[in-house]
Amino acid sequence: MTAIKHALQRDIFTPNDERLLSIVNVCKAGKKKKNCFLCATVTTERPVQVKVVKVKKSDKGDFYKRQIAWALRDLAVVDAKDAIKENPEFDLHFEKIYKWVASSTAEKNAFISCIWKLNQRYLRKKIDFVNVSSQLLEESVPSGENQSVTGGDEEAVDEYQELNAREEQDIEIMMEGCEYAISNAEAFAERLSRELQVLDGANIQSIMASEKQVNILMNLLDEALKEVDQIELKLSSYEEMLQSVKEQMDQISESNHLIHLSNTNNVKLLSEIEFLVNHMDLAKGHIKALQEGDLASSRGIEACTNAADALLQCMNVALRPGHDMLLAVKQQQQRFSDLREHFARRLASHLNNVFVQQFTQALLQLYNRSYFLSVPGHDQSSTLAQHSVELTLPNHHPFHRDLLRYAKLMEWLKSTDYGKYEGLTKNYMDYLSRLYEREIKDFFEVAKIKMTGTTKESKKFGLHGSSGKLTGSTSSLNKLSVQSSGNRRSQSSSLLDMGNMSASDLDVADRTKFDKIFEQVLSELEPLCLAEQDFISKFFKLQQHQSMPGTMTEAEELDGGTSSRQHNAGTPLPVSSEKDMIRQMMIKIFRCIEPELNNLIALGDKIDSFNSLYMLVKMSHHVWTAQNVDPASFLSTTLGNVLVTVKRNFDKCISNQIRQMEEVKISKKSKVGILPFVAEFEEFAGLAESIFKNAERRGDLDKAYTKLIRGVFVNVEKVANESQKTPRDVVMMENFHHIFATLSRLKISCLEAEKKEAKQKYTDHLQSYVIYSLGQPLEKLNHFFEGVEARVAQGIREEEVSYQLAFNKQELRKVIKEYPGKEVKKGLDNLYKKVDKHLCEEENLLQVVWHSMQDEFIRQYKHFEGLIARCYPGSGVTMEFTIQDILDYCSSIAQSH
Repeated sequence: MTAIKHALQRDIFTPNDERLLSIVNVCKAGKKKKNCFLCATVTTERPVQVKVVKVKKSDKGDFYKRQIAWALRDLAVVDAKDAIKENPEFDLHFEKIYKWVASSTAEKNAFISCIWKLNQRYLRKKIDFVNVSSQLLEESVPSGENQSVTGGDEEAVDEYQELNAREEQDIEIMMEGCEYAISNAEAFAERLSRELQVLDGANIQSIMASEKQVNILMNLLDEALKEVDQIELKLSSYEEMLQSVKEQMDQISESNHLIHLSNTNNVKLLSEIEFLVNHMDLAKGHIKALQEGDLASSRGIEACTNAADALLQCMNVALRPGHDMLLAVKQQQQRFSDLREHFARRLASHLNNVFVQQFTQALLQLYNRSYFLSVPGHDQSSTLAQHSVELTLPNHHPFHRDLLRYAKLMEWLKSTDYGKYEGLTKNYMDYLSRLYEREIKDFFEVAKIKMTGTTKESKKFGLHGSSGKLTGSTSSLNKLSVQSSGNRRSQSSSLLDMGNMSASDLDVADRTKFDKIFEQVLSELEPLCLAEQDFISKFFKLQQHQSMPGTMTEAEELDGGTSSRQHNAGTPLPVSSEKDMIRQMMIKIFRCIEPELNNLIALGDKIDSFNSLYMLVKMSHHVWTAQNVDPASFLSTTLGNVLVTVKRNFDKCISNQIRQMEEVKISKKSKVGILPFVAEFEEFAGLAESIFKNAERRGDLDKAYTKLIRGVFVNVEKVANESQKTPRDVVMMENFHHIFATLSRLKISCLEAEKKEAKQKYTDHLQSYVIYSLGQPLEKLNHFFEGVEARVAQGIREEEVSYQLAFNKQELRKVIKEYPGKEVKKGLDNLYKKVDKHLCEEENLLQVVWHSMQDEFIRQYKHFEGLIARCYPGSGVTMEFTIQDILDYCSSIAQSH
């Protein structure tokens, strides 16, 4: 091992300025025996670095190579496995654990001992040595070993020690004094030996001469020991005295500790008492306000509010552990509870009285307002004139303003006594529902009277009381409509007369009047509902916009949602339930709005079915406005439900118009002209376009247009097919021309396809009527040339037609002679008269048809001339009148009529 050590020092560590201090031959535990060496080294340069180096013999086996090195400061644990038994295994814990097996236990122990010494010498961080014998871990390193690990200049590994400068000088002087010191070493050694003996003898004599001095020194030492014994005795007595003082000081310290502990407890007790006094002491002024405070005045309300807040703070104070066991705290809590109960009862009673007072005051105002309308025998027409500008709902703002002074107290009541809070809510709903029911019914009664004109006339509609039920007979309503309208068309010509007043008989003023009244009704209801909802949320401290409401069941809607509030009294509702509670309160308070609106809508529809157009536009706009504010509010939901009814009436109006188209009957004795439902469609479309301009529900009108125009087209053809007096083509031509003109004027984008279809039908039937009518004035000539064309179609050449017996030149001349210019003019004149009888004056198509007939006649004339030129060439046969004659005849006939 020494040879290996020297070889490693020479080949590996000396080139790196390192000194090898310890070496152990090891192999890895649990693997094949591949031997290597672990070396403990230090650097020769300062600062000294200590390393553990793994050295492995090369594969060829002729030299060693350095494989891996670890800094000793990275070594955390050295585990020798067993501190008692000899065991060659040991572990080194660097960044991971390396398990080794040494070739011998002695090498392992020497290596671990070296590691321990290096750790003690150079590292601040001490390595943990586990399962290592205490003999290896020396407390102090011997001088030789210390020098070996200190990294000093001495070569501690070898026994040779270098002479210092003084020793060298002494040896040189000695050798200079003896000339043969170098040449005769033995003589020099003998001389040195003799001199040494002389010195030893002198030394012994000197010691013997100093024996007396030694005895004196020993006596002095004995006396010193006696003095020491006396000092020790005195120190013992002093120590006994100090021991008693120590006991007294310990008693004083313990007493001081108890005093300090007592003071600390007193301070803590004072702190607890101050906490209870500061947080659970209610001022006398607050107590008096809660017991006797004036709840009618603003100052008294403010004082009670402050006192209630202070009481709530005292009751909700977070007590520390153990406070609730104190009798004084229990008594104070009971006192607070009694004060709360007393004030809650007093507040609830006062607010109930306020509700009753406001309800009574509102009823008196309502009776004063509606007195003349309810007195039997009074001239209610004059009353209506006096109140013509008073279609308004009473303003509840003063009542809301007075009650909002109690909003903070209601919030206090809600958090402290939910049962009384809920009772006040129910009472408020009961009073307000009755009040609003009377106000709204009277309001709608006035609106119905304004719509129908007078109270007497309203009785014909069955407006008994404030319920507004429509029980009047249809004949009465028709009689009223005839009397109240000016210049209107005959009621029998109306297609929209569904047992009620004819929409075509109503003038613009009546419809505008209804529209204004209906808009005013909605405009009055909307702020009323919004103001009441806002007041409810503020007064009863309910959240309006925190979360979407849940859907109510049908039973909850019927009972105003009271069943959903059957919960533990004193437990506030969650936010979503508070949202539902607002809707339920609004439903109960304004439960009469939806039925009254439906009655008003039924009346408007009964007066004039076209009123459904006005109502659909107005109601849609108000629903859209309400949804923008709060899509789940009571107002939005109610108006949305009523909008469904209005939409049903609108659809019913369209369906009835189509049904009336199908039921129309045309007189057999008079010409048809423009059909009534065609004129009514024009009136409907014109009215609808003016009403639905920039409306939100334009899509509903477009769907209605599509249904109506299809019904118009189908029934025009049906009437044309059934017509006996007027030719079918005339009925189709005139009515589709009227439809086309209407659609062109109104420019309805969704009916562009129908407009083109109407124009095509008008053009086709105009052409058909002209061709059919022109066959009569030149009937024989038409038959002759039809026969000629038939022969050519059978395959006979055109120039050979004249050889046919029935179509020779003589027959042609004979037919032509029957139609001289005079006869042609006479025939055209008769044709003009017949066309004039067929066409109606309203559409003014006579000149259009006559000009088309003129063009068709000229076309036929040119066709006949062409046939004569091709089939009878060189015959010299010509018509007895010319194209110019035809133009003159037609112009003369048109001017004469």
